[in-house]
Amino acid sequence: MSARQDIPFGATVLAALFVTALVTAQLTAAKVLAFPSPVPLPFTGSTLVLPGAALAYALTFFASDCYSELYGRWAATRLVNVAFFMNFVVLALVYTTIAAPAARTSIDPGTFAQVLGASTAIVVGSLVAYLVSQNWDVFVFHALRERTDGEYLWLRNVGSTATSQLLDTVIFVGIAFYLLPRFAGVGPQGIPTSVVLGLMVGQYVLKLGIAVVDTPFVYLVVRAVRGREHGHESPILG
Repeated sequence: MSARQDIPFGATVLAALFVTALVTAQLTAAKVLAFPSPVPLPFTGSTLVLPGAALAYALTFFASDCYSELYGRWAATRLVNVAFFMNFVVLALVYTTIAAPAARTSIDPGTFAQVLGASTAIVVGSLVAYLVSQNWDVFVFHALRERTDGEYLWLRNVGSTATSQLLDTVIFVGIAFYLLPRFAGVGPQGIPTSVVLGLMVGQYVLKLGIAVVDTPFVYLVVRAVRGREHGHESPILG
């Protein structure tokens, strides 16, 4: 069997999308985003405030749900856990670059470090949240798949993402902005509890909205990849 047959095209693309979104989330965490909310929400009011990483990170759940549907629970679990260790590779490369001497023509090293060098609290919170939420996403996705006999892809996409994103949001914000700053003196200090809760609400509402909106695209990707890998060329993936 040829190498092209051994490694499905869809698996390569979805794994690449997953890792790309994950790395992008690591590199965009420093910017804080603010989106207007159509209705006032508890703790956050009329503005959803969240880290820039939330947008890219939401895409990882889209990619993992497509991967789970196409290649099964154990393949998806392997993808998630291998990518977890790739987080450490990204961090090592970023901090090595920060520590390396800068040329006179370089951008300001302090600005570079401030933008790319996430705080210890952010790193710890994101790693713990990732490990728990992504594995939970795969577990719930396939539990729903078994209970519905493979029907209702929309239900397992939204259901798994809604619960896993809730876990991710609470764990990440709770560790990075509440637990470590208050009890270990690590991370941003003096943030009121109401602001921490506002960050949780803002992140979760946006992530949940993305999960609902991306459902038609999950159907399109799954259908396109299955068509291609069963020998029928798809107009979507060529």
